Amino acid sequence: MTRAVVFDLGGVLIDWDPVPALAVAVGEEQARQLMAAEDFDFYAWNAHQDAGRSFSEGEAEVAATHPHWAEHVRGYFSHYAHSLVGEHPATVEILREVVAAGWPTYALTNWSAETFHHAERQFSFLAEFRAVLVSGELGLAKPDPSIYQALLRRTGTRPEETFFTDDSARNVSAAREVGLDAVQYADAGQLRRELVTRGVL
Repeated sequence: MTRAVVFDLGGVLIDWDPVPALAVAVGEEQARQLMAAEDFDFYAWNAHQDAGRSFSEGEAEVAATHPHWAEHVRGYFSHYAHSLVGEHPATVEILREVVAAGWPTYALTNWSAETFHHAERQFSFLAEFRAVLVSGELGLAKPDPSIYQALLRRTGTRPEETFFTDDSARNVSAAREVGLDAVQYADAGQLRRELVTRGVL
């Protein structure tokens, strides 16, 4: 029986794209070159900030190892707000229905502690969660099993009672290994069906 509902944020409720932030700093052509670079994995680099590393440390690493990309990553942090390109309205509507129905509702997100305030400023629906667990604040990031254990401590529910949706197959697989009732997010319609099946909606 479901006793708590947990949403991922990026890709589920929030549309995140680093290119617009990079483009403000270095132009769109240079931004896309960085994202396609064979010598530098932007997403892997960014994941370290999600897991608790400071941007200053991340920028210093790039300056030392890939100096030709240093200006780009500095500009990404400086113009981070431009990477938050919108919300997913149909999923936000589902979130609000779940909250209105009285279900304990939480968010578990891989996000830097240094940039999450931009999301809080832009997306008012974040205030509707009982709690938002931010990986950068915890020093843990999905798919580390420890972050799901931290989630369960916060919700006070057993794994099988905790419904979790995330757009990442790897994150969902890790959550299932911990015992959560985890479903990979495809779209709002699919999520609604999953919640109806569980008696949440």
